[in-house]
Amino acid sequence: MVAFTGVKIFSTTLARDREGMGEQITRWLDGHPGLEVVDRQVTQSSDKEFHCLTITFFYREKDQA
Repeated sequence: MVAFTGVKIFSTTLARDREGMGEQITRWLDGHPGLEVVDRQVTQSSDKEFHCLTITFFYREKDQA
């Protein structure tokens, strides 16, 4: 099991937000160079009207490796 100290969640149900999610994640990663992503989980759920995409990052401080 990989140890982590924090979780960051990106989630949206809007198509236009899903299209920009990669850029949002890249900005967050670039803005936190002291963090090391140790695992991730992608979850999709939907009903008749909405499709929800959630990307969860599990991270720790790089010096705690």
